[in-house]
Amino acid sequence: MNDITLLDGGMGQELIRRSGGTATPLWATQALIDKPGLVAEVHQAYAEAGATMATTNTYALHRDRLRGGDSNHYARDGATLPDLEHQHGELVARAVAEAATVQGRCRIAGSIGPLGASYRADLNPDRATAVALYGEMAQMLAPHVDVLLFETIASLEAAQACLAAGRLTDRPVWLSFTVDDEDGTVLRSGEAMRDAARIAQDADAALANCSAPEAMPRALDALATSGNPIGAYGNAFTQITKHFISGGTTANDLKARRDMGPDVYAEHGLAWAGMGATIIGGCCETGPAHIAALAAKLRAAGHKLK
Repeated sequence: MNDITLLDGGMGQELIRRSGGTATPLWATQALIDKPGLVAEVHQAYAEAGATMATTNTYALHRDRLRGGDSNHYARDGATLPDLEHQHGELVARAVAEAATVQGRCRIAGSIGPLGASYRADLNPDRATAVALYGEMAQMLAPHVDVLLFETIASLEAAQACLAAGRLTDRPVWLSFTVDDEDGTVLRSGEAMRDAARIAQDADAALANCSAPEAMPRALDALATSGNPIGAYGNAFTQITKHFISGGTTANDLKARRDMGPDVYAEHGLAWAGMGATIIGGCCETGPAHIAALAAKLRAAGHKLK
């Protein structure tokens, strides 16, 4: 049996459930401003469910997402987003402080999401720009976290930029890739996961996230060739389709699966542990109940959570 790092579950959808809001381009960020303490409440719920690592609510705190104006990629249907870029440093600090409420019970992972948009390899900027922007976030988070978790990496080029940015700090670097929901051997870009694993050889852990749980076994097979600790945390969306990735829809159009409740999801996680995964958790549309079920099944199978 293995020692398992149990990650928490999704933050954005859990904030929506607790606030009664809707999925907007800045909803997880807006919670830091409008509802102080709500993010900490979610962190605490995951810690109580058994998570041993809390992930900061910094996934979307990139300058390109905070920049206002109708030129922002996240402004849909003629909408104009508020300009929050001047609050960048303050928002990162708030997110770190809310995660720190579970220090002692959990280690802290500093989340760094993709530039441009989730799943959209075509929106990743040139390497120099990407390393600078990822590096700014990495250096802001590093003094306050145990690991840097680069999430939802959709292409090889983005992975290389994330790794270079992470190595500007003294924190361990975990690279987490998003794979095709129907074929876990390829990234959302269509590039091979085996090639992603080669990049991850120079990281400290190689993971797959925000993809269908059914796609994770083939992704883990590929990631195992990195020689590093591997892990997975899937989502519970119906499917992230090619139409969604092309930019035809928004996050509000993604629906939760009715067949991916806590017990079913936990069975998937238990299977990943059986494949050698030592970092396991949940992503979008998984909540504290999913993590509690996962913790119970892992312990019952003889795994130790650490």
